[in-house]
This record gives sequence, C-alpha cells and structure tokens, in this order.
Amino acid sequence: MSAPYRVAIIASGRIAREHARGWQACEHTEIVAIADTHPEALAVFGNDFNVSKRYLDYREMMEKERPDIVSICSWDPMHAEMTVAAAAFKPKAILCEKPMAVSLGEADAMMVACDRNGVKLAIGHQRRFYSSWTEAKRMVAAGEIGKPVRLWSAVRAGMMNTGTHCLDFQLYVLGNAQPLWVMGAVERHTDHYIFGHRVEDRCVGMIGYPNDVEGVIENELNNRYEVGATLYGTDGIIEVNDNSLRYMTATSGGWQTFDPPDKDPGYNYGRAHIDQAYGIVDWLEGRVEDYRGQAKYGRAALEIMMAVYESARCNERVNLPMQTRANPLDVAVETGAMPVTRPGAYDERAFLVRGEGMSWVKNK
Repeated sequence: MSAPYRVAIIASGRIAREHARGWQACEHTEIVAIADTHPEALAVFGNDFNVSKRYLDYREMMEKERPDIVSICSWDPMHAEMTVAAAAFKPKAILCEKPMAVSLGEADAMMVACDRNGVKLAIGHQRRFYSSWTEAKRMVAAGEIGKPVRLWSAVRAGMMNTGTHCLDFQLYVLGNAQPLWVMGAVERHTDHYIFGHRVEDRCVGMIGYPNDVEGVIENELNNRYEVGATLYGTDGIIEVNDNSLRYMTATSGGWQTFDPPDKDPGYNYGRAHIDQAYGIVDWLEGRVEDYRGQAKYGRAALEIMMAVYESARCNERVNLPMQTRANPLDVAVETGAMPVTRPGAYDERAFLVRGEGMSWVKNK
C-alpha cells in the first residue's frame, strides 16, 4: 500500500480517544483532523494526539479535508445525522460508535446514505475482535458444547449502552444468526436518559433464535454484570465476560480457562480498537469481504433492543423483522402508554458534558 488512509474524527470524548489509539497504532492510517463543538475539548484532544487541524464544525472539516475514513464518536442521537452528512462527502469508510442509532428508521437512513455514496459503514462493536469472543464463536461452531440451548446476558448501565455489546455477542457467537422474535418487559418510572436519549430504568428481554435457541438479556435486575453471556449447550457451558472465557465440556474434565493472547492491562479494551482499525483497512483493500463489524450486524443488535421496547409497548411478542421504525420507548412515553410517574429528566452521563451544561436533555 502506498500512502496511509487519512482519518478524521468527529467528537473528542472518551471513546474518541480509543478510536484514536487504534488509528495511530495501525501503520496504514493517520489522523489528519478532529472536529468538536467545544473548544477546550478540541484543544486537549488535538494536543494529546498531535492533531493540528481542528474544526468546530464537522461539515467544514469534511469539506476541507476530504478524509478517507471518518470516526463518528458523538452521543447516540447524533449518529444518524452525522453519518448521513459525512457520507455525502464520499469517504471510503465510516466507523460509527455503538449503538448504531436510536431508532431503526435512523439506522436505515444511515445505510441508504452510505450505500448510495459508495461508503463502507462499520459500527463500533470492537469487542468482536476479542480473542475470547472469537474463541467462543469457534467452540460453538465446532459443536464443543453440543447444541446451543440458551444464552444469558446480565447488564448494568443500560440496554442501549452496555447491552448493545451483549446482544452483539449473542449474534456473533451464533454465527450472526437472524433473530425470529422478541418478548420484552420494561420498567420506566423516572425520566431517565443516557447520552441524550430515553432509556429504561430496568428491562428484560427474551430473544428467539433459529433452531429453538433462546437468548435472554436483563438490565439492572441484580448485581451480575457481564459484557458477553453465559452459553448453555446440551454438552457444556461457556462463560464470556469481556475478554475472559471459561468453559466446561463433556471432555474438558471440569472448568477450564482460555487465556486470551490480546489482553493489555494498560487499556480498557486491549488490542480491540487496534484490530478494528486493521480490520477496516483489510475490508477496504478487499482482503476481507464479510467484515465482522459492518453495519448490518450493528443494525441487528439495535433491532433486538427496539423490539424489547416494542413488546413492552404493545404487550405482545414481536416478530422480526420489526415494522415500527420509530423508537418504541419514545412513542410509549410521548403517547402516555408509559407515563413518567417520578418527573424530572436526568441523563446519567451528564457528568461528561463540559462547561456549564449539566445535560443535553431538553427541558420538558
């Protein structure tokens, strides 16, 4: 390859720093510009990562810099607008943070915009690059725990936050299975937001996968917390939590532990963001056709979460693909089907907002 791919980053918060670490560690990419509406955030990020071209308007950055790759690291409600806008400048690829969007309609708009402009769209489910996740996927495909029966994910910090990784794990470990149905229950008495959009106080969802495999996701119901799942098969069990894995099979002689080679105690995600960067380059250069983080897989995780909300709104099992394109939780709250009984909007990530602003939630 001749010259490195030129990368521009939109928004400069915590996750942007992980993206930047990945792009800087990849020998085929270089960060050429950063955009953020907050001058202080822009300056700190630019200094820390030695990025001299800094913009307060990301559209101006796209117009002037014409990057090959764009990382979108903004809060969730901005993902769709920024992806559609960035795609109009025809970069080669866009890496948008998870969750992909806050409604299926937004996700579909992102995919259409990228498709019509010839842009490859990836979603930041970087944990798909964990060796433990890939080993679990291999073990399931090889039949080492027999036939999968149930996957159980325990979530804290929100279904649309940590939960999107857990659902992505369920899909990934089952070979990107196509879910058939979702049944969900949602509790929301407070006016609870995260990263600028409504979320539940607690929820639980059951997912029907092909071959009578069932998935479960629960949020804030107990003290269990795992970014992954426990997989129960007819002949064994696999437990995955972040980049750790232990298993027991019919031939293992009790519990065994898989030692991942890509753990890095100095960083939250080990090599995941670095391998994500290399993976996107491989995708662009045709060495990988079915890139593991592409948008259709990010949309699949989003659809399950939207279906949990839709099931609670309609009091029924929701068959997939879903017909509702709006966010069902927004619809339920705004129509009074799920009223706020403890008023006072709050965003649990308000502490991340710089300056005088305490939250991006609009006054109700």
